[in-house]
Amino acid sequence: MDALIAKADAAQPLSRKRKRTQPVNAKAGLSQTPDKTSASIAKNTSLPKSLRSRNNEKVEAPQYRHIANPKLRRSLVKTSTHIAQSQALLSDAVDLLPSDETGFVQAEDTMERTWRLSQADIVKEAGGEAARGRLEMKLDGGPYKVRYTKNGRHMAIAGRTGHVASFDTLTGAVHSELQLGETCSDVVFLQDHSFYAVAQQKYVFIYDRDGVEIHKLKAHVSPTRLEFLPYHWLLASVGTGGYLKYQDTSTGQLVAEHRTALGACSVLTQNPQNAVLYLGHQNGCVTLWTPNLPHPAVKVLAHLGPVSSISVDPSESGRYMATAGKDGSVKVWDCRNWKGAVREWNLRSGGKGDAEVEWSQKGVLAVGSGGSVNMYTSPSIKTPHHSLSHPPLYLTHPLPSASHRPITSLRFAPFQDILTIGHARGTSGILVPGAGEGGMDSGEGLDLYEGVKGRREREVRGLLDKIQPDLITLDSELVGSLAAPSKLTIGTTGGSGSSRATEIPFSRLPRAERLRVSGKADLTEEVYSDAGSANENDGKKTTEEREKKKMRGKGKSLKRYLRKQRKNVIDPTAVAIRSKIEKQKSERKAEIRKAKYGDEPQEKSSALDRFKRTSKE
Repeated sequence: MDALIAKADAAQPLSRKRKRTQPVNAKAGLSQTPDKTSASIAKNTSLPKSLRSRNNEKVEAPQYRHIANPKLRRSLVKTSTHIAQSQALLSDAVDLLPSDETGFVQAEDTMERTWRLSQADIVKEAGGEAARGRLEMKLDGGPYKVRYTKNGRHMAIAGRTGHVASFDTLTGAVHSELQLGETCSDVVFLQDHSFYAVAQQKYVFIYDRDGVEIHKLKAHVSPTRLEFLPYHWLLASVGTGGYLKYQDTSTGQLVAEHRTALGACSVLTQNPQNAVLYLGHQNGCVTLWTPNLPHPAVKVLAHLGPVSSISVDPSESGRYMATAGKDGSVKVWDCRNWKGAVREWNLRSGGKGDAEVEWSQKGVLAVGSGGSVNMYTSPSIKTPHHSLSHPPLYLTHPLPSASHRPITSLRFAPFQDILTIGHARGTSGILVPGAGEGGMDSGEGLDLYEGVKGRREREVRGLLDKIQPDLITLDSELVGSLAAPSKLTIGTTGGSGSSRATEIPFSRLPRAERLRVSGKADLTEEVYSDAGSANENDGKKTTEEREKKKMRGKGKSLKRYLRKQRKNVIDPTAVAIRSKIEKQKSERKAEIRKAKYGDEPQEKSSALDRFKRTSKE
């Protein structure tokens, strides 16, 4: 009987347990079926221990057996187990991920100083590939300006007397070498090493990899400094005329031209985070410019004398700026609040000559002045300090002789621990351990060994992803965020003798007021108002207060309808109702006149009628 009931899947007695229709290990039996492919791979392969997940491993955690409450005990065990697992995963992240302090020179005890290390000591301890960066090039066309490509493989130099050259730093091959025979102030690569722009005496010229002149930009007159914005394909220049100009290298159009009105300018740099240009002027001011604003977005009085150099820290997303002036001081600024310099100190050379500053990818600040280059590291230079004492020195490098002065350029090689110094006798490459970022971002197309096909694909991708110049703002996260509510308000005063004023947002004004503010109101239309209900204090009250304190019977439905129709729009319905009211008023006046004077026509009254004698009846 029980078998028939079970087969029919009918209700069974409560006292008896229902037999299982499937075995307990039915699913386990399916999972135990061996897969020949996975079994063959598992025998010969294994996951490294550093990459294995610790979720399956047993984590030691306290069991809290002394707690009698089981619910509380389970909660505490679960929390402690979660904390132990998190700490285990965090230890893996610390072991696998690189830290920010990797690559720097560290002193073994408190008596040692890292700045005592010379370049000979660093080259002796560095590897053979890294030691190649220690290079001295003696040239006669100085002083020189130095620039690197985005991936750091190619370098271009421009001498003051007209000597321009570009070469491959990895292989040592010279791409082009020009003797222009005129003053050259600056040089910059465009999207890659295929083209570079030179700021010559009169105009900006663009040359290809082989040194052939491609373009002559006559709009850029007497340029002194150049900058290229890679994500916007914009070539920016500033010159002795004080004009900042943006040239689109993909279309050839002059995007913007701003007059700084601060005289000749020879200091220009960019913020790699938001593509804002920083200009240093002769009066000690630093101004921030964007193509979509005809005036500077920020203007700061940085020094008491002319500004000689500006650099923005790329390691902190462009938050810090370093400036050097001819007053002999170096200042570090926080670009988020502009409330004053975070750190300030005087140059070790006493302020003689121009000073150059440059940030590396890892936040190493190089300051070149006089006959030496000094390097400083974070966080000492970014910690607020009110005195003028020097921050702790990381490394220093003196120039070989006084004939190498002045220092005109400092450039860190991207993704390398190399600092290239441009001076009067050529260039000098020194090793700065920990200055360069160790890993390249493959998504940016930064490949030292890319071929012709890869370069073409990167150029096409860059043109498709080109950002418009109007999107350059101080806040790089502005694009894509929600628009802020409108703050446009209209201030209204009650009367000439009233000091009280109310501000009403433009969006909450009635349509007639919005038209009046925007200058589109029809002022010829007659505005109906209840003159009889207005008292002498109505001029000091707003419209809402007057409507609220009206007498009973004054807010009739017909007048409310007319009030709503008073929108500066010629509506046939409103015109018909107004004419009807005028007709009713005239008929009422005619009835009153007929009852008082009869059918006789009323004589026209004058102001002298009050002096007439009336006959007594």
